[in-house]
Formats: sequence, structure tokens, C-alpha cells
Amino acid sequence: MASTEGYLAFLLEQLSELEGISFRAMMGEYILYFRGRVIGGIYDDRFLVKPTKSAAAMMPEASRELPYEGAREMLLVDRVEDKAFLRALLEAMVDELPAARKKK
Repeated sequence: MASTEGYLAFLLEQLSELEGISFRAMMGEYILYFRGRVIGGIYDDRFLVKPTKSAAAMMPEASRELPYEGAREMLLVDRVEDKAFLRALLEAMVDELPAARKKK
């Protein structure tokens, strides 16, 4: 099942207070970037983030889920309606992630 544009629009609205949010559509799903770093994505209308130390500390009960078969586990963000939490989560995670690779 692919993610819907409606869920993408909802999540982008929830993240609208953050500068530097962008996305890329990829095979029916969406990769999310924050300040040029891959933070996670939308997979089957679920917001999943990379399991950084900060994300795990802020969401100790979060389930670890696969975005797609063969992928690494990611953390399910279930508080997507809480803008303040999402902002704090992404700001805490961003410095732990490598910068996105430049295309040649």
C-alpha cells in the first residue's frame, strides 16, 4: 500500500513551523529531509524516523517497524498531532544524522 498525498499534506502542515523541511517521492512513499538530512519518511501512511539516540530517548515506548521489506527498522511516531513534540523531536535528532549525499 502506498502513502497518500493527503497524509503527506497533513504531516507537512504539522511540521510547517520548522524551516528546512523537504521531501522526495520515492516508489509511492515519501522520504523526509530536515536541514538537508534524511530524518525518516512516510511509509504506508505511517511517519517513521531513524532510530537515533535522541529519538529513542524521547519515544521510549515507540514500536520499531520496517518501512518496507528488507529495510532497517525505524521508530513509529504516534504523536503526529502534537506539533510541539514533532518540532522537539526533529530538532533533537538532526545533529545526530549525516548530511544527505550529493548527487553526481
